[in-house]
Amino acid sequence: MAVIISRNVDIGPCTIHSLQTKNTQGHDIVLLHGAKFQAATWKELKTLDRLGDAGYRPYAIDLPGFGKSPRSTVAYDAVLQAFIKQEKLSRPVLVGPSMSGKISLDFTLDYPESVGGIVLIGAVGVRERSEELNTINLPCLIVWGSTDTISPLDNGRLLHQKIRGAELRVLDNAGHPCYLDQPDQWHQELLLFLNKHFGLTALKEGDSDR
Repeated sequence: MAVIISRNVDIGPCTIHSLQTKNTQGHDIVLLHGAKFQAATWKELKTLDRLGDAGYRPYAIDLPGFGKSPRSTVAYDAVLQAFIKQEKLSRPVLVGPSMSGKISLDFTLDYPESVGGIVLIGAVGVRERSEELNTINLPCLIVWGSTDTISPLDNGRLLHQKIRGAELRVLDNAGHPCYLDQPDQWHQELLLFLNKHFGLTALKEGDSDR
């Protein structure tokens, strides 16, 4: 089981609470949260443990006004950009459920050079920038609950259609927080995706192609 530490990171005018493992190697993963959840959700779900044990460097952060992060007037994209820079993260994979799916999507469209990949889970606001989705050229995993009534599965299908090479995984009998409804399947799909694109085997194959 990975050792998880709690830290407060000062980034400009705001402070961000972060839960992370002590891993010093492996690809960086930034876990965001939905409107009703927080960084601790990823600890309770064991996602931090699973990622840490698999050799990745996960960071679960509380956005301003959530969990243990005080409110701030700084925009979420600026907070995320500053956190990545402050922690010296190297093109992390962004994991965003629901509200944070939109944040991750917007951030990827606006700062593609800062992102290595995205995992979108029941993302909201998908159609607001649908015309730009075909500009995304990063590994992308789309995870949706088959019975999601907050952000219907058609949104996930739209992402899959528009983003080149995106992978769509539908979790049966799961609602909007599908990763909470089907945690075993969620972790299986997440690790398969990460190992394929960012694991040690993927890195070695990339080196051999150079």
